[in-house]
Amino acid sequence: MVTSAQWVQEFSRRLGVDAPSEQDVATILNLAGVAAHAAERTAAPVACWLAARHGLDPSEALALAQSVHVDDA
Repeated sequence: MVTSAQWVQEFSRRLGVDAPSEQDVATILNLAGVAAHAAERTAAPVACWLAARHGLDPSEALALAQSVHVDDA
């Protein structure tokens, strides 16, 4: 079975970018967790995509996500 680290390494290679560090992976997973627990689970991949599209460092994206509070109307 292929590990997630192996898959990410190969996907990164095909994208022509460096694979994320173990610390970046942990931070990205924390970002996904914050989004998933604050809203529907689908917010997790979308939040990660938005952060990457904006060019945010994973730790910057995590801090921003932790500051998001939406009132339930």
